[in-house]
Amino acid sequence: MEHLRDIMTTDVEYCTPVDNVFEVAVKMKQEDCGAIPICENGQLLGMITDRDIVIRGVAEKRPNSTQVTEIMSEKLITATPDMTVDDAAKMMAEKQIRRLPIVENNKLVGIVALGDIAVHRGTMDEASFALSEISESPEVHH
Repeated sequence: MEHLRDIMTTDVEYCTPVDNVFEVAVKMKQEDCGAIPICENGQLLGMITDRDIVIRGVAEKRPNSTQVTEIMSEKLITATPDMTVDDAAKMMAEKQIRRLPIVENNKLVGIVALGDIAVHRGTMDEASFALSEISESPEVHH
């Protein structure tokens, strides 16, 4: 049985609370990703997604200099490295999330995306189910 530590990305790019929306958007472009964790001293404070930037930033006419803390999602669902891949896939489907921050001892140690789960044999059914469930709910923020 595989655990999240076996498939998680450990070299996670992040921003800090003092960064602004423009800096996060540039990092998303550089990393070709749609979500950036917000951390301070390794501790996960929130997550900002491309959707957050559009809905809470652009649509509310906030300037690019707006601090990320003003538009990030703060109530995050997280997992530990010891969680099984199957349990993570089920949780992601139930909670309707595409990216799962992995936290250990209050520190961000990795991240697992739905695509990471989909490429592992034995979890294709769970990943397909999670994707179909998540795709039906546009209000999900991370």
